[in-house]
Amino acid sequence: MAKPIKPIVRAALQGRRLVEHPFYRRWEGGRLSFDELHEYADQYRHFEASLPVTLAAIAAELEDGPIRAAVEANLADEVTPPSHLELFERFARHYGADGAAPSEAMADLLDAYRSCLRDGTTAALAGVLAYEVQGADVARTKADGLVTHYGAPEAATTFWRVHADVEDAHAQWLIDALDVESEAAAAAGASSVATAWWAFLDEREAAVAA
Repeated sequence: MAKPIKPIVRAALQGRRLVEHPFYRRWEGGRLSFDELHEYADQYRHFEASLPVTLAAIAAELEDGPIRAAVEANLADEVTPPSHLELFERFARHYGADGAAPSEAMADLLDAYRSCLRDGTTAALAGVLAYEVQGADVARTKADGLVTHYGAPEAATTFWRVHADVEDAHAQWLIDALDVESEAAAAAGASSVATAWWAFLDEREAAVAA
């Protein structure tokens, strides 16, 4: 019997909700240095550049119907000019991001998405949802922190404001469309991506402590 996706993803996020991570707590409280924001932008860029590729790969494996339509609508939001990557570059430029190679944790995060794709569309969709169901709250926290504590100009916050507005809709499209035949595959996909995102923020914290 098919299962709704939301409880599966919620369980995978238990103890790993990104807004509760110390890194985002410091962002929200204005306790990140310019260098930390610079390095974060350099790394996050790799994820943002990869997301349209991930969504296109998922859509290509789906039959016509509401699930594929939800993924394609999400993809259209990502790439319609100005693309989300273009908006992100405004933030990255403000903090001097200069094209660093993926860190170890970012490489692992990108590989987690690729692994989900190899494991099938259920795992891949659950992996996408593991970030998107919390993406609006995360983006809102970032935008508010940048304005309140760092005096960031509009160009540096537009990417996060847009995601604060659209991520809930992106997640809800999939939640409404997707019932999963394999609960195990969905749980594995959501868990692997949630774990990789948490590890990426752990890496940000470790870099400060080093």
